[in-house]
Amino acid sequence: MSAADPLRAYLAVTAAYWSFMLSDGALRMLVLLHFNTLGFTPIQLAWLFLLYELAGIVTNLAAGWLAARFGLAVTLYGGLALQIGALAALAQLDPGWSVAASVVFVMAVQGVSGVAKDLAKMSSKSAVKLLAPAREGALFRWVALLTGSKNAVKGAGFFLGAALLAVAGFEAAVWGMAAVLAVILLAVVGFLPAGLPGRMKGADTWRGWRSTDPRVNRLSLARMFLFGARDVWFVVGIPIYFQAVLSDGTAEGRREAFFLIGGFMAAWIIGYGAVQAIAPRLLGAADRCEAAAAGSAVRWSGRLVPIPLLLALIALAAGAPAPWLTGTLVAGLMLFGFVFAVTSSVHSYLILAFGEAGRITRDVGFYYMANAGGRLIGTLLSGLSYQIGGLPLCLATAGVMAAASWIAIRRLVQA
Repeated sequence: MSAADPLRAYLAVTAAYWSFMLSDGALRMLVLLHFNTLGFTPIQLAWLFLLYELAGIVTNLAAGWLAARFGLAVTLYGGLALQIGALAALAQLDPGWSVAASVVFVMAVQGVSGVAKDLAKMSSKSAVKLLAPAREGALFRWVALLTGSKNAVKGAGFFLGAALLAVAGFEAAVWGMAAVLAVILLAVVGFLPAGLPGRMKGADTWRGWRSTDPRVNRLSLARMFLFGARDVWFVVGIPIYFQAVLSDGTAEGRREAFFLIGGFMAAWIIGYGAVQAIAPRLLGAADRCEAAAAGSAVRWSGRLVPIPLLLALIALAAGAPAPWLTGTLVAGLMLFGFVFAVTSSVHSYLILAFGEAGRITRDVGFYYMANAGGRLIGTLLSGLSYQIGGLPLCLATAGVMAAASWIAIRRLVQA
């Protein structure tokens, strides 16, 4: 590539990732709110997303090998194309099907979407490692910008999905997103410069899927518990709790609840993304070494632990829902999001700093496999804990998983 091409490639990769995550956030809200309205239980709602997360575990290993074998452009285009196919398939859902048939069908489609998401994510994150300038602090800033902006876009997707469901209905919303994403895929193919790196030597076998660097493995374990701590309340618990509290059961009440829930989810993700984007400035990362960044990860992970535990105690003590409780939960979960965002941003920097350039797609793939594993555990526990003990148990479980993440990340500085 020419001297100007790395920036052009970075912009094209970022645009593709933005487009994908907008559709990903919208699709999650569409599925969750639509099927909750149809009367699905929390456990059934969690099942809808399990294959999505399970697919991510497998995909991240396969995607790292595929990108190393064929190049990052191939896996990026493949992720976008699979998402278009998943949206088109979901539009075929028949309201007359039984609950069991609907769950199985949506699980399968969500599985395809999960494969697509992790192809796009691994391709984008690995490209940043290979495209970022060599000057001090540049890698952290480029990673933070990509990750933070992606989460802001995904947050907008949450609101978009809820709004489309309220205004256009499920089928029209899904077809509309598929059409827009197809146009974006064509645009990215035309704009992405030739020669996007990613193909590596020695990528002909599956050997070496687990990193030889213990720091990568320890960071991956911490990442698994970190995202489990978020998704155990985020995926099923909070949206269903808010829908029960905010909706009066009428069609108009449900539409209003869709907008309010989508607005909260969007605000949380957008705020999370904004904090991620400015994390290098918050931490003074341009002048800090890997060891200092690891120490920051330990400190911020420890700060996360008491937040969901305290919210669980407040929700349990309150008993019945009340306006003050809703406000407290919103404020507390926004604080959780701030601390979570800084912690996640440091993780995203560390995996690229620790990863070897010659096998970066494999190290990033393993790391995001752990990330998907955490989301899988969190998704399952979200439905299960909400059905057993309501929102207080969801939040208490989140606190336990945050504590496990803190214990795991401490091994980085104790080794």
